[in-house]
Amino acid sequence: MNFIDGIKERAKKNIKKIVLPEASDIRTLRAADIALREGYAEIVLIGDVDKVNQMATENGLDISKATIINPLNSDKAEEYANNLYELRKEKGMTPEQARELVKDEVHFGMMMLKIGEADGLVSGAIHSTSDTLRPALQILKTAPGTKLVSAFFLMVVPNCDYGDGVFVFGDCGLNQNPTSEELAEIAYSSSKSYEQLVGKESRVAMLSYSTKGSAKSELTEKVINATNIVKERYPDLKVDGELQLDAAIVPEVGASKAPGSEIAGSANTLIFPDLNAGNIGYKLTQRLAKAEAYGPLCQGIARPVNDLSRGCSAEDIAGVIAITAVQAGQ
Repeated sequence: MNFIDGIKERAKKNIKKIVLPEASDIRTLRAADIALREGYAEIVLIGDVDKVNQMATENGLDISKATIINPLNSDKAEEYANNLYELRKEKGMTPEQARELVKDEVHFGMMMLKIGEADGLVSGAIHSTSDTLRPALQILKTAPGTKLVSAFFLMVVPNCDYGDGVFVFGDCGLNQNPTSEELAEIAYSSSKSYEQLVGKESRVAMLSYSTKGSAKSELTEKVINATNIVKERYPDLKVDGELQLDAAIVPEVGASKAPGSEIAGSANTLIFPDLNAGNIGYKLTQRLAKAEAYGPLCQGIARPVNDLSRGCSAEDIAGVIAITAVQAGQ
């Protein structure tokens, strides 16, 4: 059984209701068909009911078990608008603005999560990251005890000689140039995401272009400081840095460059120093190693909300639905 099939089996044990606010996109409908046919989630599609059903029929898809909701004529629209107004009135929102916003599919879906009428949401195939995450932060807000919302990719690398071939890459989708404090929070959240989804102990590498002082600059100092913060704040977390990528995952290189490190050569949770490095790193791995890349997945939001790359496939979306369902179940 491959990794994502294992995630789907876990999702089947605790069925959750996942909202897909991009029902006008054929990839989303194909993903809904997969999720419903394989039985690992209940699906709510947000869009024009007639158009969604017509598109599904024309493409031979069975979405008959999905709930399809049009925000423009939903009997929940007024309730959601009133709740949204109460949530945002101190920020200057008017009742009229709230009524207008809940006509938007993503905002409508977020209100479903807020009210407790759904368990998770997956968007981003046709929406930008900001258009997905802004409403999430405004409506759902951060999880208790969370200092920073961040994003990660779950990377499943075929025929991989390193680790178990499953890695968390963070942050590859949200925080552009995190401070040392923010990197430390990203490391902690990513470690918990790895353990939640993979079911094994995380081993965190704080990545840099330097290993253990082989170079010195403001860039390396940021990573070194972040590593020290993580070790002080979360003493039970297995973490080390600064480490170059090869020292982090290749045993013989780790032994040579960072002798005595319990992480070097065996890391499975890779923390990139900024968004440039993270985004380039996950796309290189996806394209050159033919890895499955699920994400950007979000950590730190009060309810499970996950973003997608706009270049995603229907199978990618189906996988993220399963991941979101597992997150909701825990």
